[in-house]
Amino acid sequence: MANIITDETIEYVGILAKLELSAGEREKARQDMGRMLDYIDQLKELDTDGVEPMSHVLAVENVLREDVVTNGDMRQGLLANAPGEKDGMFTVPRTFV
Repeated sequence: MANIITDETIEYVGILAKLELSAGEREKARQDMGRMLDYIDQLKELDTDGVEPMSHVLAVENVLREDVVTNGDMRQGLLANAPGEKDGMFTVPRTFV
């Protein structure tokens, strides 16, 4: 394990994650973190020259539809259900005096 994980590091991560770890859990977390960091070091050795950065493994394209109004002006139909109407708007009882 090239990366040494200290007790302070485990304690700090536990505080950030709001976890109370037992001694056994701390040791397991230390080993797991060490393995993760070793794997990252191993990935750094890969030759990525000429590899284009990507946000997804698969090619993803947004499928968008044309923004077309389909229901038109429905004002008169909506106002037909209103308790009252004035100048093309709903009228309701006053709530503030």
